[in-house]
Amino acid sequence: MNAREPRHPDDLAGDPAPDAAPDASPAPHKRDLIAGLEKGLAVIEAFDQDRPRLTISEVAARCQLTRAAARRYLITLEHLGYVNSDRKMYALTPKVLRMGQSYMHSARLPRIVQPELHKLAYALKEASSAGVLDGNDVICIAATSAGRVVSSTLQPGTRVPAYCTANGRVLLSARPQAEVDAWIARQALEPLTPNTVTLPERLRLEIARARSQGYATVDQELELGLRTLSVPLKNHRGEVLAAMNVSVHAARVTMDQLVEGSLPALLHAQASLRTVL
Repeated sequence: MNAREPRHPDDLAGDPAPDAAPDASPAPHKRDLIAGLEKGLAVIEAFDQDRPRLTISEVAARCQLTRAAARRYLITLEHLGYVNSDRKMYALTPKVLRMGQSYMHSARLPRIVQPELHKLAYALKEASSAGVLDGNDVICIAATSAGRVVSSTLQPGTRVPAYCTANGRVLLSARPQAEVDAWIARQALEPLTPNTVTLPERLRLEIARARSQGYATVDQELELGLRTLSVPLKNHRGEVLAAMNVSVHAARVTMDQLVEGSLPALLHAQASLRTVL
């Protein structure tokens, strides 16, 4: 589980749940929310691959809690089996995986997309994945390698920054421009590779290009050696629910070859899924 940064309350407010149409329901009244549950989940999300072990003070700082409150949440989560402690350090336990498994086993979207991913990946002999937007990141909900392991990020449950990924740009391109501009203004556009787009205006242009083309390409911006082509996945009403990509090794496939060889198959998969989403 990864929590790159605590989500700003305005981060793409109203993100559609992966299996729901965008803006399916208005935001609930604050009086209807259980603050304790919200904060407890925030404590779980505070742990990530960069900080797999945290002290009480670190959890408090990352979740904007008092130290006393962070301690109570950690004690409760340890009692329930979701974290364990070693002296002053806390870490998540495998029990947390139940949350992700519950989604993967019950949600409609991954179950519908996965077979199409398999057909696409094995027809092209390239890796393919699908993801949804969650605040600053894209979460992978389905993936298949077709025998080619091109990146550790191409597996269900992984999170990657939306600004430097093809799936992220495709998903952002479906948003109103004002919302995209506000989203970009909140990002820390870090250069993950020498190719990463870090200028807000350039990123804005790349998202606009994805909107006009109907697909996005990213050339070694997330990882050196990784090229990706992505298209949006729409339902029968034309609402974008997710994005699907094909990823290749840069040493084997040029960007032009990727688009020429994979875009027709991606568009065919897109059309097939639109009838059932």
